[in-house]
Amino acid sequence: MKKRALVSVSDKAGIVEFCTRLAACGYEIISTGGTAKALKDAGLPVIGISELTGFPECLDGRVKTLHPIVHAGLLAMRSNPDHMSQLEKLGINTIDIVAVNLYPFKATISKPDVTFADAVENIDIGGPTMLRAAAKNYQDVAVVVDPKDYERVLSELEAGEITLDTKKYLQYKVFAHTAVYDSMISNYLAEQLDIRFPDSITFAYEKTQDMRYGENPHQGASYYSEEFIRAGSLSKAKQLWGKELSYNNINDANGALELVKEFEEPCVVACKHANPCGVGVGKTIHEAYVKAYESDPVSVFGGILAINGTVDEATATEINKIFIEIVIAEGFTEGALEILKQKKNIRLLELLDIKAKREASAYDMKKVYGGLLVQDYDNTLFAPENLRVVTKRAPTEAEMAALMFNWKVVKHTKSNAIVVGKADRTTGIGMGQTNRIWAAQQAIEHAGEEVKGSVMASDAFFPFPDCVAECVKAGITAIVQPGGSIKDQLSIDACDEAGIAMIFVGDRHFKH
Repeated sequence: MKKRALVSVSDKAGIVEFCTRLAACGYEIISTGGTAKALKDAGLPVIGISELTGFPECLDGRVKTLHPIVHAGLLAMRSNPDHMSQLEKLGINTIDIVAVNLYPFKATISKPDVTFADAVENIDIGGPTMLRAAAKNYQDVAVVVDPKDYERVLSELEAGEITLDTKKYLQYKVFAHTAVYDSMISNYLAEQLDIRFPDSITFAYEKTQDMRYGENPHQGASYYSEEFIRAGSLSKAKQLWGKELSYNNINDANGALELVKEFEEPCVVACKHANPCGVGVGKTIHEAYVKAYESDPVSVFGGILAINGTVDEATATEINKIFIEIVIAEGFTEGALEILKQKKNIRLLELLDIKAKREASAYDMKKVYGGLLVQDYDNTLFAPENLRVVTKRAPTEAEMAALMFNWKVVKHTKSNAIVVGKADRTTGIGMGQTNRIWAAQQAIEHAGEEVKGSVMASDAFFPFPDCVAECVKAGITAIVQPGGSIKDQLSIDACDEAGIAMIFVGDRHFKH
């Protein structure tokens, strides 16, 4: 039988050279539509799909390759005498190489004005069918879905034959590719129907980088980005300086990034181990940085900075006084870059849309051994109608501003979480404790002398009045918490006795 290759690609990069070298190896080229035209324009002899099947393309091109002559040629096992005898009786030639990539569904649904009809029209049918047929018969058919694999196939072919190992690798790439393709389609359709939590769920991610190691040196790791990179996400950041980000760098930077999005005014978040250690706001980024740094000069060393504005020379000079792992900012002045690049171990990331809020369609996920926890993102701060003053004394205007600032911070602090601070900066943070009183004591201790006149935010209710007692001793003047404990009144009474103002906001913000 004649050696034949079937080629039909939406991505035509390298296809002319690929087919030219196949022809030189004695292959006849079968092709369709725009691919056939591109090959003919390059002077290559091409067998049209209708010429092969004796059946015209129909239904606006929806039916081209869905034909027994094509699929029998792909699926016939060369080592099976019955298969080969049937091909001979039917006058069907085998197809030995397939190069196919699919309709651009991803590009289509990425368009802001795409209609449902356009999206559905760009669901490929014939392409995946050919790919899967060829991949099933991997021992006899080399199937190429990625143009990056053209050279590997050609080099082996020109040296004699395509190895079985390469054919198995190409088989794997086909099913990985079609799985991602089908995942994009099913997720798009679920979104159209507003199905948030389907009976089965799949996600497509694309490898961005291999890492030297994971959370610890003995763990392997890679970083994957969503197929559709979301505005304001770490995956959109452009690295301007420094070595590749590590597993822990990415995790910590994401924690800082999620918190800085809570603020519209100039804000700097210092993060360590995905927990905030200092947060400041000001009229300028420089002012905000100084406040964030002074919140906890010890913990910020070796930490991550997320900055929702442009880093200038003055701020860069201050940053360079200590060791910082990463600065992720909306931008950097040229002068600031020159200053920061003096430190070879710092990483500088530019994220132009750092202020972009999380999309409502995004999921928050946590992997557990043998399963996956999937939930909506915690995009709520609190429902304004649920805010109520529960003590005899209401917060002053200044205290209310401080309560709102620190409520934003405690939302992004690991539970049990307590944040102590003023209206423009944190003064002490207690996080990740197994009981709330320890978190309160930790936050107060870290605040030192700054605790006097600060306010306190708690990510969940006070089960006992012991946290209020610590506030009284420390000189804290106001508290914000969700409320909802059966012993709320004990904490309210303790606040009233000390003259502390307390508000309940209803919403809790556990973060594990």
